[in-house]
Amino acid sequence: MANNSSWEKIFDDNNILKHDFSKSPFYLSAKDIKKSVQNFKNTAEKEVRILCKMDTRESVPSVMKEKGLILLPVKNGYYVIVKGEGYINIPDIEGEAEIYNTKLDFDLDTTKIGNSEMQHLDFAYASSLIRTFMQDPTLVLTIRGRKYTPQFSYKIGNQLIETQGVQTEVDAGYEGKGKIVLIEAKNSSTKNTIIRQLYYPYRQWSEHTKKKVFLLFFEKRGDEYLIWQYEFSKKENYDSIKLVKSKKYKII
Repeated sequence: MANNSSWEKIFDDNNILKHDFSKSPFYLSAKDIKKSVQNFKNTAEKEVRILCKMDTRESVPSVMKEKGLILLPVKNGYYVIVKGEGYINIPDIEGEAEIYNTKLDFDLDTTKIGNSEMQHLDFAYASSLIRTFMQDPTLVLTIRGRKYTPQFSYKIGNQLIETQGVQTEVDAGYEGKGKIVLIEAKNSSTKNTIIRQLYYPYRQWSEHTKKKVFLLFFEKRGDEYLIWQYEFSKKENYDSIKLVKSKKYKII
């Protein structure tokens, strides 16, 4: 849910609407944000981390949405507001789910406890579903958790953005003989997501390996496992993302 009142105050205090976004992005610090919202009472109205968490289009405040603006982190404690497309649709996967026979020859009791996206992803991997979708039997789990990005630059439209030391989180990353596969996992029906959750880890790990980096979006809905593969047609272009393929499975 967007926090409109806080962001209206931030925009007013920093004269953001007077900025010419066709010429350059607008840089905003966590200190600037804190100063503007210090007199708000609710935590959600004044906590920088919460205010800057805009993972879906629905969480973008009206003052930004109306102008086609997006917020992105560029450094620890610093953000950029830029005009452009910041989100990618997660389309429905039509038709019946493909029946997938697990490669395990025993039941996993522990995967039945709880309902987190991580355990659903781990079960899919243990069943070799990720390897099957990627057509690569060599994939093994090697990446998980939070890390900080190296320095890199990218474009949104005609604007150049410089980034360094931004914290990223990968739900799971797998390495095979010739590729790296990074996964963003969700546990609910997602209609869209911020491109940054795929792009920043993609650029981060592309700096650390010569192997090709692949990107997957993963969800479990009921008893079905859904996987979408995305790619960036131009490595340096944030908004060059496109859907490659998608599939829906039932694991038996």
